[in-house]
Amino acid sequence: MSVNSKENILVLNSPKNKPKRIPVKCKQTNRFIPVFLIGVVVLSVLSLVYLEIDWIKMFSRIPQIGEVFWDLGHLDFANIDLIFTSLIETISIAVLSLLYSLILGIIFGMFAARNVFNIPFLSVITQSFFTFLRAVPTPVWVLLMLVCLGMGPQAGVAGLCVHTTAFFTKSFAQSFESIPDETIEALEVTGANKLTVFTNAILPAAVSQIVAWAGMRLETNFSECAILGMVGAGGIGFVISNSLQGYDYGTAGVAILLVFIVAYCIERIFVRIKKKFA
Repeated sequence: MSVNSKENILVLNSPKNKPKRIPVKCKQTNRFIPVFLIGVVVLSVLSLVYLEIDWIKMFSRIPQIGEVFWDLGHLDFANIDLIFTSLIETISIAVLSLLYSLILGIIFGMFAARNVFNIPFLSVITQSFFTFLRAVPTPVWVLLMLVCLGMGPQAGVAGLCVHTTAFFTKSFAQSFESIPDETIEALEVTGANKLTVFTNAILPAAVSQIVAWAGMRLETNFSECAILGMVGAGGIGFVISNSLQGYDYGTAGVAILLVFIVAYCIERIFVRIKKKFA
């Protein structure tokens, strides 16, 4: 090796010619994570202290969980007609509440989206109102409708519609706002009014997202219907509640199994529908 080549190697290996590393500092980025974890731990400890849970009693009754599920596994099909009738009623409540809420959600979502009418005050008022409706749980709305409309499936449909419409209003507004502004401006330049732009550009572009939200909400509505039937809103929840209270675990087991099967079928159907839209 020549003297010049050795000198070149020494020059390249000198500290001055080594590539500098870019310092990476994430001190401020991760500062919130320890605070959040500490807050969760503190709140958990305070909750346990306030509830005064008898852990010895709770652990002593764990074997009873297995006994209850063992009894549920002994399926009793003697009341299958009543179970199927209640199941169809539950599906009908979930579907009707979904359809009504879809229509209302699209209408109110149009007012809540900032890029449809370009009226910030209208958007803020609409979003604030439906935020209040979403803050109240679905069982509370159903109980209020039971007082107003009486016992039966009509209270379940009305109560679910309130909360589902509030959910769709926010979800659809976000879907409408995801449409590029250039598309809206191009149609407005041609002289199209706001409603025409919405029906011909914004709504068709958001159809796939609307279908996805609708599928997820139908699963939720069906699950909530099974619970709301226990408070008098009709459906299979009423059968499950009465069976458990009467220690008829075989009938309750059949009803719960059918709820699982229908919920799974709904989820698979909408997965296929979403693939078609994609």
